[in-house]
This record gives sequence, structure tokens and C-alpha cells, in this order.
Amino acid sequence: MFGKPDMMFVPLTTSIDLGMEANNLDCWGDTPDTGNNHLSGECSWLQVWVQLGDDKSVASYSEYLRDYERAQKERGRFERSGSTRLYRLDQWLDHAHIVPGDLRLQLWLALGFLAVCVLNIVALLMAKFLRRGGEISIRRALGARRLDIFAQCAAEAFAIGIGGGLLGLVLTMVGLWTVRQRPDDYAHLAHLDLTMLLATLGFAVGSAVLACLLPAWRACLVPPALQLKSE
Repeated sequence: MFGKPDMMFVPLTTSIDLGMEANNLDCWGDTPDTGNNHLSGECSWLQVWVQLGDDKSVASYSEYLRDYERAQKERGRFERSGSTRLYRLDQWLDHAHIVPGDLRLQLWLALGFLAVCVLNIVALLMAKFLRRGGEISIRRALGARRLDIFAQCAAEAFAIGIGGGLLGLVLTMVGLWTVRQRPDDYAHLAHLDLTMLLATLGFAVGSAVLACLLPAWRACLVPPALQLKSE
């Protein structure tokens, strides 16, 4: 499943003419799982992948499979009902147990850790912005609008997101390197493409900017008169 790709492909009719044995053979009844018995019609040995453009094509192809199953049952070939199934790629991965369950657990743990980090960023930015109340009041007294204060706070959060994203990418590359050192068959598949790279940076920046909304809004509401008077 996770091995290297095949280097040579043979047409289906050619393999049948040459009497080549099937690799994945699942027979039922009294048919043995050996030799060329996959041609007897009592064995499952082919797996078909199709690309369907829309829901109408999916419904039409599903109906074709059901009609084929009914026709074969009338001929006495199919003994089991519901032997034809049409899966989406994600459904097939789940049906074949390709993705281990602990990976989903790791995903939820990562999202929970992200939520905790966002809450910590909110608290840190709140303390940072409110501690600069005197500076914000002076800027407001000199004519700065609340939108200008908000934009400044958002720019600082954007810079924090960029820095955090770059640091996270470095740690990710180290993690990928450790995964590739594992003896598992799927270890060599671990990689980080351009889409994932951009998505990681965008997610980091978006989380930082989202976390700064409440602190920036509170900073905009600082009353300049009271802060200047206390100074």
C-alpha cells in the first residue's frame, strides 16, 4: 500500500491471455484462492477507481452498479447481496482503515493545544496593549483615530504570527525528519508541499490576528483624558 510505485503496467486483457495470477484475490463458496480461479466469476480480484465530475454522475454510476449486481444475481453468479459499493476517497480510506485512529486523536489534541495557545496570546496581548495606555492616550491626543490604534495593534499581532509561523515551520521540518527515520512503510511519504507550507503560515497569522481583536478593541477604548491626567 505504501511501497514504491509500480514501474510497469500490463493491459488487463493481456494479463488474462498470459494467465497471470491476481495479487489481491478474495474468493467465496468452494472456489480456492489459487491459480487462475479468479476468472471463474466467484472471486474478487479487481479494484476500480473512477473520477466522477458531479452528483448526477455519481448517482448514475451507482445505479449502473446496482443494475449490474441484479443482472448477475439473476444469472446465479452473485450469492451475496450488497457486493457493489461506491466510496468517496475519504470513505474508502476509513473503510480500509488506511488512516490509523490515533492520528485523529492527535489532530484533536493539536486543535485543543492551538485553542489554549490562542487564549494565552489573547491574555498576553491584552496585558501588553493596556500597559501602553499612556502611549495610546498621547497618540489619541495628537489626533490619532481609534482605527489607527487598532491598525497598529493588528500589525503587531501580524508580525507575531509571522514569527510564530516561521518558528513552527522549523519545528515541523525537524518533526518530519524524525518521522522519516522510522522503520514504518509510510515513513517516506511524510513531506511538506507548497500548499501545506502556505496554509501553515496563513493559519499562524490568522490565529494571531484573531487573538488580537479583543485586546486591540480594548486598547481603542482607553480614555485619553484620564490617562493623561494620571501622567
